[in-house]
Amino acid sequence: MLPYPQIDPVAIALGPLKIHWYGLMYLVGIGGAWWLASRRLERFDATWTKDKLSDLVFWVAMGVILGGRLGYVFFYDFAAYIAEPAKILRVWEGGMSFHGGLIGVMLATWWFGKRNGKSFFELMDFIAPLVPIGLGAGRIGNFINAELWGKATDVPWAMVFPTDPEQLARHPSQLYQFALEGVALFTILWFYSRKPRPTMAVSGMFAVCYGIFRFIVEFVRVPDAQLGYLAWGWLTMGQVLCIPMILAGLGLIAYAYKRQATQEGAAP
Repeated sequence: MLPYPQIDPVAIALGPLKIHWYGLMYLVGIGGAWWLASRRLERFDATWTKDKLSDLVFWVAMGVILGGRLGYVFFYDFAAYIAEPAKILRVWEGGMSFHGGLIGVMLATWWFGKRNGKSFFELMDFIAPLVPIGLGAGRIGNFINAELWGKATDVPWAMVFPTDPEQLARHPSQLYQFALEGVALFTILWFYSRKPRPTMAVSGMFAVCYGIFRFIVEFVRVPDAQLGYLAWGWLTMGQVLCIPMILAGLGLIAYAYKRQATQEGAAP
């Protein structure tokens, strides 16, 4: 068993002002995505300025934060937030939904594309390889918060989390998600997108890979207490939300390459 590193969730305290590591991880994700996007900007559209890129990153970040928070409220704990609506504002306590954040990003991207002459999937293909930076940083934030830990286990790298009332040795599932949703997903998408791909293919690859990685980790991660398992003693809300994501991703990839083949076959 490995000792859990005792890290104060509050990174900086200035009197009543407290800056949490969880919030700083969002800044790391957004800043890292902007930096990487700026390096790929000319390849995406040489006419775009850094200011336009900053606008895109800003609106996508708003989609992540608002969509992620509202997604958690509606998908995972609607009754609690209706009983105490002020809890919605306490984002430093955790409670963000990836799938809600994805919906927020999609809406923000559609809105931004309509106003800047870009199709929805042109922008989504550009954004997709940047997303794992934020996902990985967010999982580190979960680990520091000692939340979203895994099931009890006897693997050598198990940890006892200070927030666990049972004080059992558990899977550090946050680190599994960091490795899969952050490192592995970034590597796959970065190399996949380096070569020209038909529109929609990169977005589809993101959806498939994320969905599979998340579905797998859910087997060792403890589900949200207010929901528990939805069926068969193992199916979680996270897995339910990943199934249509995987299917949609496969559909996008198949359609993208089929359309490309049709267009190439029709070319003189």
